[in-house]
Amino acid sequence: MPLLNADAAHPITLADGTIVKGTVHLNQVIDHPRITVGDYSYYSSFDEPVDIPGTIAPYLYPFSREKLVIGPFVQLAHGVKFITSSANHPMQGFSCYPFRIFKPETMADYAELPAKDTVIGPDVWIGYGSLVMPGVTIGAGSIVAAGSVVTRDVAPYSIVGGNPSKPIRRRFSDDVITELLAIAWWNWPIDRIEAALPAIESGDLAALRAG
Repeated sequence: MPLLNADAAHPITLADGTIVKGTVHLNQVIDHPRITVGDYSYYSSFDEPVDIPGTIAPYLYPFSREKLVIGPFVQLAHGVKFITSSANHPMQGFSCYPFRIFKPETMADYAELPAKDTVIGPDVWIGYGSLVMPGVTIGAGSIVAAGSVVTRDVAPYSIVGGNPSKPIRRRFSDDVITELLAIAWWNWPIDRIEAALPAIESGDLAALRAG
């Protein structure tokens, strides 16, 4: 029996048969025109989450111009939020007060505000209570420490933390990172991924390459 079931809304079942309602596969519970999520990416909450789009991306509306793109095998801890471009205020003048949003006929004046997609690469782990700011791209295999505020792009296989977040270290050497990105195991069929788990879990690049 495979370890993972991409179609399960709640992917964790305890030994006694109890379904852990606080952990959800995002693409099984999100129906939002501006959010795309890869298989096996999950959000884990202390309570059974409701309104997942409103919880993780409170400023992303169906009419927003930007998108939130989450790759496969992403792990989101309790309290993670994406502050997307629709939260922005005009900053080119002397005031950032959004005067014109209060009338339908002038709201369109803000259509020229920057609207950049937020992109989370595959196999990214974002820790408890972190904020990801508008338009950020987080590269594959990266780790965001708990409580971080990510204000700029994160290179693949980096560990970042703090407010604003700063690089702590790369997880692997440049050569290994290049090879991992080329292998892109997260795009393999799930049976191949599970067969390669000993290599993935032990960090055996030669075995992963052979898989």
